[in-house]
Amino acid sequence: MQVKSEPTFEQLGLQSSTIKQLSRIGYHTPSPIQLAFIPVAISGRDCIGQARTGTGKTAAFMLPSLERLDLERNRVQVLVLAPTRELSEQVYAESMKIGGGSRINFGLVVGGRPVHRQIEDLRRGVHVVIGTPGRVIDLLRRGVLKLDALKITVLDEADRMLDIGFRPDIERILKACPSDRQTLLLSATMPPPVEKLAQRYMSAPEMVDLSEDRVVVDTIEQYYITVDEDRKRSLLIRVLAQEKPSQAIVFTRTKRGADALLEQFTRRLKSNRIAAIHGDLPQRKRDRVIRELRSGQLRLLIATDVVGRGIDVSGISHIINYDIPEFCDDYVHRVGRTGRLSSDQNGRAITFVTLAQGGELTNIEKRINTVLPEYIVENFEAFRRRDQTQRTIRKFGN
Repeated sequence: MQVKSEPTFEQLGLQSSTIKQLSRIGYHTPSPIQLAFIPVAISGRDCIGQARTGTGKTAAFMLPSLERLDLERNRVQVLVLAPTRELSEQVYAESMKIGGGSRINFGLVVGGRPVHRQIEDLRRGVHVVIGTPGRVIDLLRRGVLKLDALKITVLDEADRMLDIGFRPDIERILKACPSDRQTLLLSATMPPPVEKLAQRYMSAPEMVDLSEDRVVVDTIEQYYITVDEDRKRSLLIRVLAQEKPSQAIVFTRTKRGADALLEQFTRRLKSNRIAAIHGDLPQRKRDRVIRELRSGQLRLLIATDVVGRGIDVSGISHIINYDIPEFCDDYVHRVGRTGRLSSDQNGRAITFVTLAQGGELTNIEKRINTVLPEYIVENFEAFRRRDQTQRTIRKFGN
């Protein structure tokens, strides 16, 4: 019986120097999105890549982009747009690692950081700029970010950028880019606004769809639990005590809800291993929270969806949807934060659902094409109306 060999980066048309660097940093086997996306992108064609978070999308778009750089021209040739500072910083760090040992100059341009330092970097000359739309537009207005030599524009997490209102900024930036550029778009989901953006600003893009919603189901154990609104906090404490997560992210819908939950937990548990993160938190504090989460110092993080996409930490064992997400796609993104521990250790996701939210639960199940089982908390009445079965929630919701 012939054993099928694993794919390698050598098969993807990358330069030998790139292959050597990938080997040095421990990258030996391309992920499915890298295997499918890199050959298309390296050919110069516009390409859309759909894959869930945590599947190696950064290397999928950055490796072919770096291959096309002319290092003799100290001009901006690649522009990567990302929705949040945290995600931009992750892309920047990963890109520096991939391009390590080369003469490639990278620039990070995000809000919440001293703009004069970013201006100095641009004036010294960079080949690749990674940043958020707001700061990119600011630097374009100042005349220090010049895109006349641009070859490639990358829209990373395009669905999230549109979700949080960046459409006008993105369109303004794309109009400032050379018309003969290559455009690469990466997204975990493909809602109609993303499709419209692609139709308007991309040239006959090739679609690489590896979203694989079943992968989320297969690698992450997912549950729901019916709960009365006024018992959610007590339920959360019981779930954490029962699950004993190594690290967990608890998602709330609002910033106010995240702060209130943090205050209640801090007062009750008196622990310094709990923190909250949301859009109103000062950048310095957001940086510290992410740093402490990555180091393992934090065990529990309370977060909103706005910054949830910027959290890429391999040690997250549990996701708890304290508030069921408003949109089905947000459920996919939230759950994608876990399930990355090891091949033999699944992540777990538990969603709190009130009786009135049965329809929202059903929509999520349709989105991921599976029916979530009920999570049982020992010796705890999360839902007072026990004269109705747990599945009654679906009848009320439909």
